[in-house]
Amino acid sequence: MEMFRSTKYLTLEGAKKMMAAAEAEARKNNWNVAIAIVDAGANLLLFQKLDDTQSGSIDVAIGKARTAVTFKRPTKALEEIIAGGRSVFLAVEEITPLQGGLPIVVDGQVIGGVGVSGVMSSQDEQVSQAALDALR
Repeated sequence: MEMFRSTKYLTLEGAKKMMAAAEAEARKNNWNVAIAIVDAGANLLLFQKLDDTQSGSIDVAIGKARTAVTFKRPTKALEEIIAGGRSVFLAVEEITPLQGGLPIVVDGQVIGGVGVSGVMSSQDEQVSQAALDALR
């Protein structure tokens, strides 16, 4: 029986590397977005809003990152569940079921999340994926 497990966690340096990659992806495509990176407890580690990003994207990006961590899956999965008719999911507190949030998984452990908001949801997720790819 396993009593203890070594815990991986996202360092500030790792989060900075992810943020730089996400920003580069957004700028390459001329997308004005808000980018949030949270730790395993869904606490905000880093946040930035590119110039001219709508202010409504701030809370949405943070919400997407937190949702990806707390549900241990991409936020697109929750969006699809609700679109499929399970609207009862909307009653869950602090959920942002919009594509663009991805969990950060290392060795099977969710160690954080990244959320992006500001453009089309698939584009938001593309920026989030660029952040994840920076850790590979």
